[in-house]
Amino acid sequence: MKNRRDNSTEELEQTLAKQLEVFKKESEEWLKVGAVIAAGVLLTYGIVKVARKKKMKSTDKALEVLEKEGLLNEDIKTRLTKTKGSTFWPSFTQRLVILGIALAKDKLFHDIFSSPAEVEVKESEKGK
Repeated sequence: MKNRRDNSTEELEQTLAKQLEVFKKESEEWLKVGAVIAAGVLLTYGIVKVARKKKMKSTDKALEVLEKEGLLNEDIKTRLTKTKGSTFWPSFTQRLVILGIALAKDKLFHDIFSSPAEVEVKESEKGK
């Protein structure tokens, strides 16, 4: 009886160790995907920030020139300072998010629908 408990305890410990190992590997991959998405978002944010500063400088210069010439009125000022609704960058950001979701989905479906034997074979091949 005691021997049986020892065997089952060992089996449970081995199973737990394998599950923990798989979890660590999966979390590393998720972390990599998250890091790529975060880097893309930061890059996009930086580019948009620089582009806005550049646009604001040129707009301010144009407003100053028009004011000096006496041609500046409220209609022109609102047209020059009004933000545009649609640009390239929001669609770029959306594409990055969709790409991240697609990568995560592929990884998740692969892990869910692969048999444990396939996972063990791949792990042993990675170890070589």
